[in-house]
Amino acid sequence: MTDQSPAYHYSVIARALKIIDEAGPALSLEGLAGRMGMSPAHFQRTFSAWVGVSPKKYQQYLTIDHARRLLAERHTTLAAALEVGLSGTGRLHDLFLTWEAMSPGDYARGGEGLTIYWGWFDSPFGPAIVMGTDKGICGMGFAAEMGEEAAMEDLLRRWPKAAFVEDPMMLRPWALQAFGAEPGKDTPLYLIGAPFQIKVWEALLRIPTGHVTTYSDIAGAIGHPAAMRAVGTAVGRNPISFLIPCHRALRRDGGLGGYHWGLGTKRAILAWEAARTGM
Repeated sequence: MTDQSPAYHYSVIARALKIIDEAGPALSLEGLAGRMGMSPAHFQRTFSAWVGVSPKKYQQYLTIDHARRLLAERHTTLAAALEVGLSGTGRLHDLFLTWEAMSPGDYARGGEGLTIYWGWFDSPFGPAIVMGTDKGICGMGFAAEMGEEAAMEDLLRRWPKAAFVEDPMMLRPWALQAFGAEPGKDTPLYLIGAPFQIKVWEALLRIPTGHVTTYSDIAGAIGHPAAMRAVGTAVGRNPISFLIPCHRALRRDGGLGGYHWGLGTKRAILAWEAARTGM
């Protein structure tokens, strides 16, 4: 692995985000670069190229105050998003995504007859497990907080009757597109879920990058305004984290709420997106 490879840069940024999150605003550029084994200038260039802002600016996006400010200033009402034509195809959250959903009958069979390929990849948020069928990515999770074994098992048990085949090379082009190494290409998604879950996931896909929404807004947007608890469960069961942006759903008070892959990961993703959109 060379120091110019995408995997190397993913690893550098993942470690840097974790250090910044743990150390807080007192950590200087020199101190951070030293912990990364890089010169300050080289680290600043690498970090800024991937995240979009300097390490110091990024630190400002990691606070709970930022989450509350997002809710106050960048709160997306999904009903309005529907009216302006933000639908399930086209350019969404800085990625080109297309998707189709498994039929309810096929979903009820627990993945029987389905071949799902899987592989581990570096991401800006730590090790990522990516799964996909021949139709597109169907699963993505992060292991920074729960560990690789638990993250892998979490996705495997969602489709207990599927056949799983390790094949990272098959998934690599989609993974690179997902994490921004090859922007501008379609990243196909294959949604495997119950009909209600898929409605919720489609609503999540309408939230623009750098914006957030609330669980109650999602419930209203899908025509079930009283179903906030069920919406919260469906958000938590989203199998394609990051690409279906469940991290953009917050509580009404601006709190982060829960996150399946850990609140540190959720905070890092929100900060990364905010930095790239200049919020």
